[in-house]
Amino acid sequence: MVFSSSVFLIFFLPIVVIGYYLPFIGSRKYKNVFLLAASLGFYAYGEPVYVCILLFSIVYNWFMGRMIGRREKNDGKRKTLLFWGVFVNLLFLFCFKYLNFTIWNLNYIFGVGIPETGILLPIGISFYTFQAISYLADIYTGKAEAQKSVLDVGVYIALFPQLVAGPIVRYDTIAKEIHERKESYRDAYEGIHRFIIGIGKKILLADRLAVLADRAFSLPASELSAAMAWLGAGAYTMQVFFDFSAYSDMAIGLGKIFGFHFMENFDYPYVSKTITEFWRRWHISLGSWFRDYVYIPLGGNRRGRWIQVRNLLIVWGLTGLWHGANWTFLLWGLLQFLVLFVEKATGYARRANGLGRLYVIPVFLIGWSLFRAETVSGALSYLAAMFGGSGIFVDKMAAVYCMNFLIWLILGLWFCIPHQKLHEMTGRLPDRIRMPAAEFVYAAVFLVSFAYIIRASYSPFIYFNF
Repeated sequence: MVFSSSVFLIFFLPIVVIGYYLPFIGSRKYKNVFLLAASLGFYAYGEPVYVCILLFSIVYNWFMGRMIGRREKNDGKRKTLLFWGVFVNLLFLFCFKYLNFTIWNLNYIFGVGIPETGILLPIGISFYTFQAISYLADIYTGKAEAQKSVLDVGVYIALFPQLVAGPIVRYDTIAKEIHERKESYRDAYEGIHRFIIGIGKKILLADRLAVLADRAFSLPASELSAAMAWLGAGAYTMQVFFDFSAYSDMAIGLGKIFGFHFMENFDYPYVSKTITEFWRRWHISLGSWFRDYVYIPLGGNRRGRWIQVRNLLIVWGLTGLWHGANWTFLLWGLLQFLVLFVEKATGYARRANGLGRLYVIPVFLIGWSLFRAETVSGALSYLAAMFGGSGIFVDKMAAVYCMNFLIWLILGLWFCIPHQKLHEMTGRLPDRIRMPAAEFVYAAVFLVSFAYIIRASYSPFIYFNF
């Protein structure tokens, strides 16, 4: 089930919200049980078999968390328990996400003919596995205490707003809210607005731009003009931002309705002057997870320049592979590492000015083109076409698609940029004008988005693949 579906909006969400706030479900314990049951139902709707994997993750990590929490901090077995807890989580992630990729590469390199497993990727496994590891690590480091109830661990790992596409919620940030959160009308009001913003970004921007991007990337390299290649890369660059940030908006909004406060996941990343700044603004929950649970434990930048370079290489290699079992994702991650290394080595990350955007924009376009391609050869062909490799620089197709999608491209560019002065101007309007106008805009965005959903228009979710 996805948030931008009629089933979710007409049936699931109203039933869950009404049920959650029924008077006889008044205690925190019963509310948590209700949320867990709803979340498992949400996941089982699209993944009826793989809900068993999710249940195993909940029970196993609850048990390991209890075992770690019972040990004294100086007990050597505490580290052993953490190792096995993390190992089993990563083993399941490897088997379901990377085993077939490994088999394919072994067959290709050594010609051994190992049959692939046929296992399908469970939706959201990368997200909830990282949350489970966060749970064990935060107990180990003393940032939070282990939950006594397996149901409460289930609420943390399986909570449906962030279950299948993030943001990656750190256990120490919401541990108290599992038992002590306070729902309020203000949070619910703000949550509804945030959810509508996400729906609008997803349906009215990401899905419209997806049509142009998919068309460009589906063309044979010999027929792809340079203009069409850059147009497709630009459309995909905006699509991936609006698609993923929309889901984060909806997750944050839904969390507020139920009293949870998730971290922000995007901060207008395309205004960045450097790639270093970009990764402080893009998918913040993933970047901070790798920083705190991989980069810093490896030594960070405390052990000299070359150890820091090694740690960065490991983190960005893993970041690439986290997005998918494909060489294109690994190469995309290594490209990010290379650019970040150059920025740090030259000191450019510290002294960049506004002109730096002229450098980072082509990096965005080239990087996302590599990210979008299905194969390395396809990525190289597409990148070659961007620089005239097909021998066609401008053609009628590019002109037609540019005109047909011009309004969506302009809107995409507009909403990629923060407009502080516009917010200040509207903020100075009297409440009797500003508030009704804002409610009208929210209602219009929701109704138009809902109309597209009812029509069952094209609506892919990119990050469901991860």
